[in-house]
Amino acid sequence: MTLTPALVDVGSTLEGTSGVVQYLLVFVFAMIPLIEPFIVIPVAIGLGLDPVATGLAAFGGSVTAVTLIVLAHERVVTWWMRRRASPDDGADSSARYDRARRLWDRYGNAGLAFAGPLLAGLHLTALVGAVVGRDTRILLGWLTIGLGAWTGAIVAASVFGLSLLGLA
Repeated sequence: MTLTPALVDVGSTLEGTSGVVQYLLVFVFAMIPLIEPFIVIPVAIGLGLDPVATGLAAFGGSVTAVTLIVLAHERVVTWWMRRRASPDDGADSSARYDRARRLWDRYGNAGLAFAGPLLAGLHLTALVGAVVGRDTRILLGWLTIGLGAWTGAIVAASVFGLSLLGLA
């Protein structure tokens, strides 16, 4: 599978609209797996959309998608635990598990927030964080910080790259 069709579809769709609709499309495209901000931001900026508005729209779409994934996971787990109601919930507390959990609690959310979107994509990163993390608010906070950093970096790289090529 190549990313070329996704690039063409994003570009042609954005070109076929104008005004606020383009930024709404950037918001929506940022939520879609395999497109995400890594593709939609450079394409949108390359088409002449305002870099700041593009970054804000893509950031909003990314944070919305990640939040929906994490909250959906939380609801499913809560529903499952009420349905299951097992008396041996604390049976997996070995020393090795406790040590691994402490390491995750110390470095996991931050590491996941900054490395995950690049290595696995936003959606899988959010799901992994929801599965292994404990505190949804802390996870969402770190993911939001990481997405903000990545969005800023992608916007800056896109603007710099286009100006280097003489296209901006």
